[in-house]
Amino acid sequence: MERIAIPLDNLIVRPIHLWSEQWFLLAPGDYRAGQFNAMTVAWGSLGVMWNRPFAQIVVRPTRHTYRFTEGYPTFTLCAFPESCRRALVHCGTTSGRDGDKIATSGLTPMASTVVAAPSFEEAELVLECRTVYHDRFDPARFVDRSIDGEYPEHDYHGVYFGEIVSAWGVPGYLAADSKAPPSGP
Repeated sequence: MERIAIPLDNLIVRPIHLWSEQWFLLAPGDYRAGQFNAMTVAWGSLGVMWNRPFAQIVVRPTRHTYRFTEGYPTFTLCAFPESCRRALVHCGTTSGRDGDKIATSGLTPMASTVVAAPSFEEAELVLECRTVYHDRFDPARFVDRSIDGEYPEHDYHGVYFGEIVSAWGVPGYLAADSKAPPSGP
């Protein structure tokens, strides 16, 4: 798959579709050290915070991936073509505590261009992020009390803001009026 570096000002995405329909694979950790995990995520956001492009992710403390988001300063968000849907379902329903779910998913981890966290050969879009803030949701602050119903086990998400430090993907994610930069990984 041909991927190119995408200047963030020229990145074209449908964020609600990416999160709710296409999904991302979140991968925190260190690829070269072999210390990483990945899980499918469908909740989060993209935007600008503190004058930086960011991706906001949430991870429940009961998930195996939580220890990697807590223990490592970088993560990636990878979007995949529909042909990888089965692998994304697998990575969202199988725990890394129980074995090497990445290997059994059929996805191929690889080094990212800037951050230590892995990306994936099959990804059509990769957002490389460096964590700049994290906290935990406080149910006392839910203005809409119905949100607490999403947490029957009271396992309130950790929330992480990652500065997007690199983006690369297939040319369809590059604004049409942009000049394509050199090819990426």
